[in-house]
Amino acid sequence: MTALLGLAGAAAAQEQDTGTVVTAPDTIVSASRIALPAERVGSSVTVITAEDLERGGQKFVSDVLRDVPGLAVNRTGSPGAQTAVRIRGAESNHTLVIVDGIEINDQSAGSEYDFSRLMTADIERIEILRGAQSALFGSDAIGGVISITTKRGRDGFGGEVSAEGGSFQTGEAGVSLRYGGERFSISGTANRFRTEGISNAAEDRGNPEKDGYRNDTLSLNADVQPLDWLTLDTTIRATKAYFETDGFTGGIGAVDQASDTTTNQRYGRIGLSVDPFDGAWTHRFDAAYSSDKDDSRTNGALSSFADGSKRKYAYQTTVSFDTPSLAQAEHDFTLLAESEKDTMKASFLGQGKIDTTNNAFAGEYNLGLFESLFLSASLRQDYNDRFENEQTHRLSAAYLVDSWGTRFHASHGTGVKNPTLTELFGFTNNFVGNPNLKPETATSWDVGVEQRFWQEKARVDVTFFRSDVENLITGSGNTSRNLEGVSEARGVEISGDLALTDQLDIGASYTWTHAETSDGTEQVRRPTNLASLNVNYRFLDDRANLNLGVDFNGSFTDFEFDAAFNRTVVDMSSFTLVNLKGSYEVIDGLELYARGENLLNERYEEVLTFGTPGIAGYAGMNWKF
Repeated sequence: MTALLGLAGAAAAQEQDTGTVVTAPDTIVSASRIALPAERVGSSVTVITAEDLERGGQKFVSDVLRDVPGLAVNRTGSPGAQTAVRIRGAESNHTLVIVDGIEINDQSAGSEYDFSRLMTADIERIEILRGAQSALFGSDAIGGVISITTKRGRDGFGGEVSAEGGSFQTGEAGVSLRYGGERFSISGTANRFRTEGISNAAEDRGNPEKDGYRNDTLSLNADVQPLDWLTLDTTIRATKAYFETDGFTGGIGAVDQASDTTTNQRYGRIGLSVDPFDGAWTHRFDAAYSSDKDDSRTNGALSSFADGSKRKYAYQTTVSFDTPSLAQAEHDFTLLAESEKDTMKASFLGQGKIDTTNNAFAGEYNLGLFESLFLSASLRQDYNDRFENEQTHRLSAAYLVDSWGTRFHASHGTGVKNPTLTELFGFTNNFVGNPNLKPETATSWDVGVEQRFWQEKARVDVTFFRSDVENLITGSGNTSRNLEGVSEARGVEISGDLALTDQLDIGASYTWTHAETSDGTEQVRRPTNLASLNVNYRFLDDRANLNLGVDFNGSFTDFEFDAAFNRTVVDMSSFTLVNLKGSYEVIDGLELYARGENLLNERYEEVLTFGTPGIAGYAGMNWKF
């Protein structure tokens, strides 16, 4: 894992060709409207590469994110159960998730993304951008952004075949085919995952029924360059998932129940890049669509449905030039115009089909001075047909002291999160929406220093952060309301990497977070202490690899509900997860491996009364050609 941050020289210059990207190794694409060398980024970013994913072997993106500073992950039971990711103490629907340039937060699920649907197969790169980013991305980005890029065709014909099986009657198989030429590339992937799982409702609380999960994902991306200055690209992605669920009873919690949900996710994007002046003035046009449809059944009968979609159109233009005689300055001016429409219909909405439209204009200026000081400023104006118009901004700075191996970085930004259609208009047996809700607004900042030493074989980064949210939306009886005052989250992130030898790499992180609402109540499911350790050893001429991962989740709090669904805050215990994977390349391109999860057989709960898997083992193969 690269916690941002190589001192990559200006030669790490980049190319951002799409909502997808073609990047140099030390380039960050999510921290600006244009791709930037990592050393020039003032925001806090962590990069997870395809190599990192392969070494660890985890199948769900959410499990990989446990290693990232500032991220808390909570899953409600078996693999495939609802999974939330919170950044720096923010709400889970304050995290914007992007795959290949498509925003995929589920409008039918409170504008939150359920990470149980996202597998690691075919992922090239994950960037985690922390802090308020609404000036760059609009609503949903109060906590930060998780941007995912899938693999592309390159260097002729190639592909990959994989298979794995193991505990809980789990099996996975996948195939990818790719082609890359001088002016055309294409990549397609099919992946299937099955598990009998465990009981979502905690088994040691008297719930023996297993809850299975099935996931089928297809993806296709392609680009063509008919002219030197013109590129057309497209991405299509579809996921069908079936997951068995359990019920929830006030006064008891999660209980076994014969229920299930089938979800269909469809994402697509088409883009056009125009670069007639060799990077001096570029244009980018994008049209994207995403939809999520869920059908839930209890005892075989349809009990609820939800169908949400988003259509988004965007135009971006960037002018870039240098003034070498004036402070060795490098300038990038970017203007953005975009329009999006969110639509939702659901059994728990009282108004049938509901939609909301948002139009926005934004500008960004990136300035480099003396090849050591890099500044960025962004300003955005949103026009929403349901809420007051909002203006957000973002500032960042990075300063390099090459002779010390030091990089100082800082960022400041504001954010906005509009109430979801469910919070406004939803109704169930124990919930009624509140149409008078106001948008949540946030101000966040972070400041830190990164130090490299031992001939750049070692790196340590320390970052302090704070976020203040006004009008935080919270549950109140059988409805939602805005909390008066400021709800705050503050903390410190420490991360480091060490190349101890040419074969042995060590990475570690620690995060301390304190998050509380404006009335002084500790925010639930935000551990005060999070830590991770990763040790990777390559041997036998790099044909063999051994990877050890340790994730510590400190004590935290959660809600307990009585029979009338009144809630109280209760303490939850800490836990430590230990994973190990060993692999060997028996012939060129063909790897056999075995891996174990939760090797300490920890018994724990991430959400009160919901179960978690015990010790597990898996074996598989991966063939690249």
